Amino acid sequence: MRTQRGFTLIELIVVTSIIVVLLGFITINLVNSQQKASLTSTGEILLADLKQQQLKSMIGDTEGRDSSDTYGIHFDSNKYVLFHGLIYSPFDPSNSVINLEDNMQFNNAGFENSFKYSWGNYTSRIIMKNFQKGQSLVEIIIVMGLSIIILPALLTGLISSRQGKAQQSQRTQAVYLLNETVDAVRSVRERGWAGFAVNGIFHTAIASGSWILSPGLATINGLTQSVVVEDVNRDSGGAITSSGGTLDPSSKKVDISISWEQPYLSTVSATLFLTRYLENNSFTQTTAADFDVGTKSGTIVTNTAGGEVTLGAGGYGDWCAPNLSITALDLPKSGAANALTAIEGKAFAGTGNDSSGVSFANIAITNTNPPTANITGTFDGYKTNAVFGETNYAYIATDNNSKEVIIVDLATNPYTEAGYFNAPFNADGNGVFVAGNTGFMTTDHFLYSFNLSSRSGSRPQLGSVLVTLFGNLQKVYIVGNYAYIAVDGLAAKELSIIDISNPSNMSEVGYADVNSAGGKEVYVNSSGTRAYLATGADTGKREFFVIDVSSKNGSRPILGSYEAQGMSPKGVTVVTGNKAILVGTNAEEYQVIDVSNESAPVRCGGLNIDSGVNGISSVLEQDGDAYSYIVTGDISAEFKIIEGGPGGQYASAGTFISGPFDAGYQTAFNRFDVSVNRPNVSDIQFQVAVAPAVGGNCSEVIFDFVGPGATSSDFFTTSVTSGIQSFSFVIPPSLNPGRCFKYKAFLSTTDPLSTPIFYDMTGNYSP
Repeated sequence: MRTQRGFTLIELIVVTSIIVVLLGFITINLVNSQQKASLTSTGEILLADLKQQQLKSMIGDTEGRDSSDTYGIHFDSNKYVLFHGLIYSPFDPSNSVINLEDNMQFNNAGFENSFKYSWGNYTSRIIMKNFQKGQSLVEIIIVMGLSIIILPALLTGLISSRQGKAQQSQRTQAVYLLNETVDAVRSVRERGWAGFAVNGIFHTAIASGSWILSPGLATINGLTQSVVVEDVNRDSGGAITSSGGTLDPSSKKVDISISWEQPYLSTVSATLFLTRYLENNSFTQTTAADFDVGTKSGTIVTNTAGGEVTLGAGGYGDWCAPNLSITALDLPKSGAANALTAIEGKAFAGTGNDSSGVSFANIAITNTNPPTANITGTFDGYKTNAVFGETNYAYIATDNNSKEVIIVDLATNPYTEAGYFNAPFNADGNGVFVAGNTGFMTTDHFLYSFNLSSRSGSRPQLGSVLVTLFGNLQKVYIVGNYAYIAVDGLAAKELSIIDISNPSNMSEVGYADVNSAGGKEVYVNSSGTRAYLATGADTGKREFFVIDVSSKNGSRPILGSYEAQGMSPKGVTVVTGNKAILVGTNAEEYQVIDVSNESAPVRCGGLNIDSGVNGISSVLEQDGDAYSYIVTGDISAEFKIIEGGPGGQYASAGTFISGPFDAGYQTAFNRFDVSVNRPNVSDIQFQVAVAPAVGGNCSEVIFDFVGPGATSSDFFTTSVTSGIQSFSFVIPPSLNPGRCFKYKAFLSTTDPLSTPIFYDMTGNYSP
């Protein structure tokens, strides 16, 4: 294409000259036409006067005199005179003088002509001439002024006309290229989000027969093509915002521009907002097989309508009528057991209260009715203060100043020490808890976190936080992003709440001062809204407290408290049916507390175990059986199992955590739909978790469940239904992107004969 860059000087001179000449001709013609018309008019008047004088003479016109006379015309250079008589007299008052215009004259001035009535026709030659030699100054100024006005306008018009055609041609091609670029960008997006959603400056190109975005600008026939891909932020209402807001990983802004420099610097542009939501994929969990791979606590999977989740039976015993009918287990050696934790099918006991017992015993428990317990392995060599167990590993807190936490490998036979954690200061390990790949340990004054990405060797410290200078930290319990610690001693608090969302930078955010003896153990419900604290015996003060921890910050309020009537508590747990169990030494060592009315907890049952109860843990099995496990001072039968429950009725609350869904690649999870049946005495809520894969799969991922506000304290809620009803929820965009997905259902009821039912879940995600 030829690029028009403007007119040459020669072209401008030629055009200007032509215009001036044309204007000159036009001006001259206009003036000559005017002069010719004036001369013709004067000649016609003169001829008429001649004929009139001749006629008067011929007819003997007297013009009122006594006799007829002759008539004639006298010519001067710039006028002629009509007279009567044979001789012209300039003084005759009856003469009629006719003046010529300023630019006319007679060339035979002084000539006169007379007519007599007897003469007839008379012929003579009269020459009248226009002597105008040029234009007046006014005329010249007018012509020049008109030229000054007209010439630039004409030149500008000519130039604009010529350049306008070139500009219009460029614009037409630019608009065509812009539309082509828009179509190309959409084509790239439609082939997949991953190949499109990269920020930068690009141009379109064709590779292997398909459009692609190639880095940088491109110039095509004088047109510069630019495709700019940028992030999109949204405000709290989901609207796109140009500043602030939250990054939306599922949207991109694309600014497309086509620009050119000649004849004028110009641009045409378009802006696109493109999202992942093009051809979304989905996955569904609805069968009993789908639900069976999930984790159930207080819930069971039934197959009444193809597969559903309900509250479990809550046990077939009665928490308020405990008994010791199930055969107890004698732990190895004669040492007193002092620590206990349990998962379904297993209990982990620390029996090293003194040198007479082993450090750790792994107890297998059958899922029979009644269950039986037996020792599957032991580990020795340390004095045990606390224990935490997983399927393949156990963690014991010791009084060894070089190894405050020992990691025991349960996959070896005999059990072996796989690793350990050594705190920087010499102090006993008082409590231990593991959350995913992070371990937590309490000493007298500090909470430590350590790395468990591997369980082998010395595990590196991640962080620490000083909790108290005057108290002693005891057992630690973790729910979500918070650690709850029982504080003993002279501290001005019995419960400390630590934010562990960043294990390398932990901080105390809340506490509870219950004005009692020091804290011994704390239990927190699965939603992280209630803490149940056991404190030491103190005359005139209470030993069990229900604390509101729905907010974690500041001083947390006490909702209710309970007097243990002389017991010196050592442990606490909460079981189904709104029951808590407090254990210890002295008085009634096993006390069941009804906490249905949180403001007024009341004893509903108990057991006297004179050897004392040193620790307790509880399990609700998937089939609905509920048990509490205790370790006592009974040298020949330390481990005891007590059946509980509401007597065959539904449990009051339970949770279901789905198995992980693996999308196979990083994606955006958009929403999920659930079908439930919720009676008016029940409730069912949900949370979700999105995470990247670990080691190329989702099996090792640690999931953090959140609600619609992307926090662990809120939930996707349902309403009471009259049958099966579906609910749809939007997954918080801030959770994306990720590859792995889980959901968690929270079921509860206030009627032990009624349960909410969860039928299916369908997830939606973008390719």
